[in-house]
Amino acid sequence: MSLISNYQNLAVAISDILEKGRNTASLSVNTILLQTYWEIGKNIVEFEQKGNIKAEYGTELLKNLATELKKYGKGFSRSNLTYMRLLYIQFPKSETLSHKLSWSHYFEILKVENELARSFYEKQSILENWSVRELKRQKQSMLFERFATGKDKNEVLELARTGQSIQKPEDIIKEPYVLEFLGIPESYSFSEAELEQKIIDNLQMFLLELGKGFTFVKRQFRISFDSRHHYIDLVFYHRILKCFVLIDLKIGEADHSDVGQMNMYLNYFKAEENTEGDNEPIGIILSAEKNDIKMEYAMGGISNQMFVSKYQLYLPNPEELEAEIEKFLPNDESITN
Repeated sequence: MSLISNYQNLAVAISDILEKGRNTASLSVNTILLQTYWEIGKNIVEFEQKGNIKAEYGTELLKNLATELKKYGKGFSRSNLTYMRLLYIQFPKSETLSHKLSWSHYFEILKVENELARSFYEKQSILENWSVRELKRQKQSMLFERFATGKDKNEVLELARTGQSIQKPEDIIKEPYVLEFLGIPESYSFSEAELEQKIIDNLQMFLLELGKGFTFVKRQFRISFDSRHHYIDLVFYHRILKCFVLIDLKIGEADHSDVGQMNMYLNYFKAEENTEGDNEPIGIILSAEKNDIKMEYAMGGISNQMFVSKYQLYLPNPEELEAEIEKFLPNDESITN
């Protein structure tokens, strides 16, 4: 082995050690910071309880403390102290805090008022290793409510306790998919090709919206019969379900012909693309509009794993989604970690 090769191996090894050291140091600092802020919150709450301090005096207390703690930097503003106090209230046992998440993560999670949703976003942030930016986006897009809509009470409680567990094809489907990150105005008239290009241009955000386990394979995947070519808009592979996921984009309402076409694609993939270890492919027709009854008839008798789901180009209305959940889930429902 040459000296240069030896040197390159040495440089790589040292880089790996430094990277590992930085990550370890970052985790250690995060653990200490989270514990410190929890302790501060605990002291504030215990002081309030001992003094039987009323709400209006509690606000004054935090304001005075913020002034007192200015010497320690901007991290001790009244706003931050409010959330440190809330951190202790919502997580009275410090061992229930995940040290995989930063204070910035918990700062965002604590803004969620609904206990079930708050628990879900904590668990899902850990499962999918969300950055703070990604967590904010998922909160804005009402991910918990979109997953919870249509589920029964026990399923919603389990979702809140453990996050989204992917065990079967239905677990990866959302209703609706929210594509606000594409930046397409609602009133703008666009083609399917333009929609596809926008998704490719924002593939990282689209993968975030699809959820954990998706890897991109190809756009405009060509399949041919008798010298005729057909193109599948987007093809992904799901690492957890171990199967291909085919997505067909529709700018209008999904029709029965779209169902037939997707069924053909799925049959082709089962016969021609699947290899040993692959499970049956999943097909998702992603359309701007959907007639549930028509789709029920169109997909009747089809054995392939196929779903028709809506997408929208704007963030969902929080009141509408929350109202759907509140129809079957009491507000006082609580969970345990």
